Amino acid sequence: MFSTLNKTDHAKRKRVLADRYANTNVMRSASVEGIKERSNRFIDRCSQSVGGTLDLFVCLHSYAFDCITHHLFHPYGSDSLRSTEDEEIMRQVTFDDSLQNRLIKYYNPTLHGLIGNVLSLFAKPRETPLADDLVLNASSKTEPAPFTLLSRMQEKTYNMEQMDMAAECLDHMAAGIDTTGDALCFLMWEISQPSSLHVQKRLQEEIRSNEGVSPDKLPYLDAVVLEGLRCFPAIPMSLPRYVPSGGRTIDGYFVPEATIVSTQPYSIHRIDEKVFPEPDRFNPDRWLEETGDADRKRMFFAFASGGRGCVGKHLALAEMKTLLVDVYSRFSTVPDESMSADMMAMSDQIISSQPLGQKCLMRRNWHEDVAQPAVSEARVHVFDTARPYKTSKVTLLTGPTYLLNHNPRKLENRE
Repeated sequence: MFSTLNKTDHAKRKRVLADRYANTNVMRSASVEGIKERSNRFIDRCSQSVGGTLDLFVCLHSYAFDCITHHLFHPYGSDSLRSTEDEEIMRQVTFDDSLQNRLIKYYNPTLHGLIGNVLSLFAKPRETPLADDLVLNASSKTEPAPFTLLSRMQEKTYNMEQMDMAAECLDHMAAGIDTTGDALCFLMWEISQPSSLHVQKRLQEEIRSNEGVSPDKLPYLDAVVLEGLRCFPAIPMSLPRYVPSGGRTIDGYFVPEATIVSTQPYSIHRIDEKVFPEPDRFNPDRWLEETGDADRKRMFFAFASGGRGCVGKHLALAEMKTLLVDVYSRFSTVPDESMSADMMAMSDQIISSQPLGQKCLMRRNWHEDVAQPAVSEARVHVFDTARPYKTSKVTLLTGPTYLLNHNPRKLENRE
């Protein structure tokens, strides 16, 4: 769907797929419970490092990876928050930097012929064999969960070939990892800064005073997410479009048909200071003001708009809000001392943006009034050190916490 240029063909394919991304489907119990389950796995990772440091960049991309594969082809999705093998698949996709090379080859093959060998030294050709294998294997399975995209494409009405379904799933998987992962990473970094700690505190208060309330019913949470996406759009790049037949007049200028025009969320969210005063300031309160609400919504372009707008908007928002509720109902977050603002600068990846340092080290502390695991509760984890998130046996005991490692066998007190 993403690479379909013809408007009619694109609309036809989107009609097949859009049903599974509709908010009514995303909010079905099976779909929502899958998101919650993966959010809880993220919380488990956080809990293991309370008082220590966690790389949110990696963990958030793992969370996004597990959520999108759950939505695409559950029960054949990934478990990268607990499996190092699956985390490696995520890393192949997330840390790929070959797009610059491929875009030059596509748009200017002559230039690429001259400098392609040099470019390949810095931007290797895209190789994601693990991701390819995951998708090919999953798309060949039968009886995926009814809410999944794969179940929709397997309906006989659409007569889609297995390789076509795999290609579609691979595109959606790649799109679903970086967008949600990067957006959450930038947002959580921002509300952990001294200048935004009041935002974190207010968010915590809303979440904890509305226990059990659906995340999409929390107005301040919604304002925080919208402001995060406004300041740090996951896809800040220009979104090119062809001018339709007959041409169009844009802001008083006639633009002939077939001309490529584009705009980008990053600029739209800053260009009109009447709509977004102090556009570079992170200010969720602006979304709670009644005055100018229609203009703000009209200028909000994080998911683009129209027929080519982001089909996964509702899924992304559900993932973001679910995780933020689970994190900030339990923890407070502050940056690790080793992190600097330069490391979290938005790095242009042509299509997406990610932190320049490709890491976001954060420290988490329990809220003062949140019940912490009792010291008398101990867990003995027996696992292979080469696969630290693959627990082969868990036994609950009383007393301190121990970690029993294989290879070598060693009993380590983690009290």
